[in-house]
Amino acid sequence: MRPAQLRSRIGFAALLATAATLLGPAPSIAAGPGGPGYFPNVPLITQDGKVVHFYDDLLKGKSVVINLIYTHCSGNCPLETAKLSQVQRILGDRVGKDIFFYSISIDPMNDTPETLKSYAAKFHVQPGWLFLTGRKEDIKLIGKRLGLTSLTDATNLDGHQPALMIGREATGEWMMNSAVDNPRFLATTILHFFDGYQAKPVATLRRRTAFSPRAIRSPGSSSPGTRTSGCPI
Repeated sequence: MRPAQLRSRIGFAALLATAATLLGPAPSIAAGPGGPGYFPNVPLITQDGKVVHFYDDLLKGKSVVINLIYTHCSGNCPLETAKLSQVQRILGDRVGKDIFFYSISIDPMNDTPETLKSYAAKFHVQPGWLFLTGRKEDIKLIGKRLGLTSLTDATNLDGHQPALMIGREATGEWMMNSAVDNPRFLATTILHFFDGYQAKPVATLRRRTAFSPRAIRSPGSSSPGTRTSGCPI
């Protein structure tokens, strides 16, 4: 390992330790629909080195689009990021204003803030989209609570499914969709979810892929359902 890389890893570890100290012990997860009792308020670190808390800073009262990635993935992750970069351009300044994009690394030991910042730059990511890293156990819990991890991940070449969780925390409404679909279809799906079907389509859409959106459900649940006011354990 090069000296510069070693210094970066040491600095990253120190930043995580500081974040954990500031936050204190991880909160217990209480039974109940949605909210801070369901989503962990664990510390994460952005590509700019800023410490944020998952529930308080990233979810609470926000409309969000979340996926899991890692920067040395050679399968779907680059495609996911490239597609979402196009979606960001289609949605324009709404990203970071009233719709927030989060990509969370499932390989925090290698994906330091500096690595994530370089990765985001390769895809011309604009402001309003955060790339996040943190403690591995915290990220595993986030993925589980969002419903972005499953038992089949172990058989997937990338270690996870190329999925997006689209949600409005304030109402407890969530929907899973493919992260590698046509960007215009994705943008329209996101707008319809947040604005209703009166939202103007961004363009003529191609036919859905085999990985079509699942029925709107609570994150973490194992079966599709209807719109719901909360997230059952």
